[in-house]
Amino acid sequence: MQWSAPAVPLPKALLHTMLAARPHIEPTRRPGADSVVVKEIYLSLQGESSHAGRLCSFVRLTGCHLRCSYCDSVFAFRGGTRMHVTEVVEQVKALGSPLVEVTGGEPLLQPGVYPLMDALLGAGLEVMLETSGSIDVRLVPPAVRKIVDLKTPSSGECDRNDLRNLESMNANDELKFVIGSREDFEWARGMVHAHRLLERPYGVLFSTVFDALHPRQLAEWIIADRLPVRFQLQQHKYLWDPNARGV
Repeated sequence: MQWSAPAVPLPKALLHTMLAARPHIEPTRRPGADSVVVKEIYLSLQGESSHAGRLCSFVRLTGCHLRCSYCDSVFAFRGGTRMHVTEVVEQVKALGSPLVEVTGGEPLLQPGVYPLMDALLGAGLEVMLETSGSIDVRLVPPAVRKIVDLKTPSSGECDRNDLRNLESMNANDELKFVIGSREDFEWARGMVHAHRLLERPYGVLFSTVFDALHPRQLAEWIIADRLPVRFQLQQHKYLWDPNARGV
């Protein structure tokens, strides 16, 4: 049975945040971009998405143009070390995991991220990308499993969403909504309905802002609305200190 949302119009304030988007940053592949600024490379368990629980290497790149209210990686805004793509690949291979995630910050700000993803794939690795949803993913190699984080109103960056991503994603990918309030939930539910996201080839994830909304509350809202999205937790924040690095 196909799910359909109640025919309830979005509040005008939320509709405005969807329509009054700031100018987008265009994705860029540049010849000769063979390095990236790396904040950290480490081995842990994948904490999110349908791949949660899997052994995973992480390559966290420096820099982000967003300032989300609930950001948990502020330390990645600055600093880091510039590394050649081949050096990054060798360090990832040495960690011994067949799965690797490129994350940030916002990794798509660095033109070198595209050759990096190509090289990781070329090394026989399964590659994931965690990106903010504010830069179109159309230039990302199709084999990369993209996790696109569409920003909800409580992030303060809702108007930075690049909705072209809804058309640029494929069956490898997942669209994530991080929800910190009832308003966020209603906005996300409205987006699911308005853009027919459950008819798309990619998955749809609902997650909570850690320590802002109890996961049980979000679970109950999803159940009450019979909303067939994937509920998820940030598992690493329950296994380790929520502010810990390298996990």
